[in-house]
Amino acid sequence: MNLSERLNEDMKQAMKSKDKFKLSNIRMVRSTIKNLEIDLKRSLDDNEVLDIISREIKQRKDALQDFEKAGRDDLVANAKAEIDFLSAYLPEQLSEEEIKVIVQQTIQETGASSKAEMGKVMSALMPKVKGRADGKLVNQVVQQFL
Repeated sequence: MNLSERLNEDMKQAMKSKDKFKLSNIRMVRSTIKNLEIDLKRSLDDNEVLDIISREIKQRKDALQDFEKAGRDDLVANAKAEIDFLSAYLPEQLSEEEIKVIVQQTIQETGASSKAEMGKVMSALMPKVKGRADGKLVNQVVQQFL
């Protein structure tokens, strides 16, 4: 079962169980997917759906920081719950140690030796960790090694 089918099945279950939280989050993701499919005039594959889910999680993490600064505890709790819910659709996340190993290998492959070559390292690295690691964390690890 691909990711789009899984979202459809989970939406049906949320409707049956009258779980408004899950239902609204799944509908939001499906809406984004459908709009992109209409724009591209084709169905999306799992990688593209993962990109959308990752983007939605990133938006919520950014909003979470704003809510925390503003002291909006009600919105903080909701944003955390949405992040946790959407994260269940991502592949298992890499640990920081696993990321470090992949970063070291990529630095050796690209021959990068300074922070000026960070873009080259990141462009080679991100496809390897796509959907399995947060971009900010990967960026920090790369900076440690360069």
